[in-house]
Amino acid sequence: MLTENYDLVYQNVVDAAKKAGRNPDEVTLIAVSKTKPVSMLQEIYDHGCRHFGENKVQELVEKYEVLPKDIKWHMIGHLQRNKVKYIVDKVFLIHSVDSVRLAEEIDKQAAKKQVICNILVEVNVANEATKFGLMVDEVVSMVEEISKFPNIRIKGLMTIAPYVVDSEENRSIFHNLKQLSVDIMQKNIDNVTMDVLSMGMTGDYEVATEEGATLVRVGTGIFGERDYSKASV
Repeated sequence: MLTENYDLVYQNVVDAAKKAGRNPDEVTLIAVSKTKPVSMLQEIYDHGCRHFGENKVQELVEKYEVLPKDIKWHMIGHLQRNKVKYIVDKVFLIHSVDSVRLAEEIDKQAAKKQVICNILVEVNVANEATKFGLMVDEVVSMVEEISKFPNIRIKGLMTIAPYVVDSEENRSIFHNLKQLSVDIMQKNIDNVTMDVLSMGMTGDYEVATEEGATLVRVGTGIFGERDYSKASV
């Protein structure tokens, strides 16, 4: 069942990219595996998935230790500064950088581990009070400030769109994030590329793909509903 779900989501991404005149190879499907047991991740891995997303540092580290080392781990949840040291040398990409202080800590811990850490800046495009992320008008100044840190690389932007029944309602959210990335790219800031747009989840990843997503984060659509009472490995 898992592999059928994965294939269906993957095909939907391909179709959405083609509909928008994009090359489907530009879009990577991240299997959001939070609260899911290692056995389920292994099944998707064996089917060919190499990109997995986790929300919690402890869960990411535990899974990192027991699963194949060619997995590309994505930290997509809110990241506390005191947890950075545990994952900075294990993650492929941190999606949720929303403050200079967090970026500063990532830079500091990356220096200690002698790695360069790839990050995205999280943007609260919809201005939701319950969500993390910068307001749109704060993004450029923060990008300019943290671009000076030598051990991080700003690869693009991320947003978590509102939960909606009709995914079309989020199209403007995704369009605005894409436009913001274009505006930043045109500033030619050293140490900053805007090649990555992490946007779209189970309910709206097709619309996000049409609007320029390069990473879509799908959990429920692949793994089914989450059981938070069994959130351990």
